[in-house]
Amino acid sequence: MPRKTDARPRAIATAARLFRIQGYTATGLSQILEESGAPKGSFYFHFPRGKAQLAEEAIDQYVTARMAVLQSISANTAGDADRFVRQVLSAFAAEMVASDFQYGCLMQNLANELPALDADLTQRVARGFQDSTELVAGHFRGCGYSPARAASAAAALVAAVEGARTVARLERSPAVFEALADVSLRGWAAHEG
Repeated sequence: MPRKTDARPRAIATAARLFRIQGYTATGLSQILEESGAPKGSFYFHFPRGKAQLAEEAIDQYVTARMAVLQSISANTAGDADRFVRQVLSAFAAEMVASDFQYGCLMQNLANELPALDADLTQRVARGFQDSTELVAGHFRGCGYSPARAASAAAALVAAVEGARTVARLERSPAVFEALADVSLRGWAAHEG
């Protein structure tokens, strides 16, 4: 009976963490192997296309987790755009604090590097942002927003969250998320009319 190991999920989790902290280019395969404890032979068994395949799987898991957070917040705030925006901002601020302001968004970090490196990974990251934005737009439509207003509010909120992560990392403070929450009634969560 073949022996089961956790080398594969450890390699994915380690890559995702390192990509969030230092980016794709600065993260070497040897660092991933060392920090995950995965043997090199095992790594290429699980990821025959190497670092690019590992990044694909890290992106997919990150997007799945991000979507689950957004879906949970949406379910908890059905019909209430203001509470939704505030809870989204609060969740991302809490994540920043929990990581001691080390973690950026995996998709944002890769989006800043990948267009020149790998078109397939770039498309995967773009789909992650599109899926997240559509989920947010769906929540706003459920709050009575027109499709156009929901799409623009969702795009603005997703972009603001990504920018806020960068500022929070630099300032080592969640204050920017609080500032966004303060203006949300005049922006994303404002009622149409």
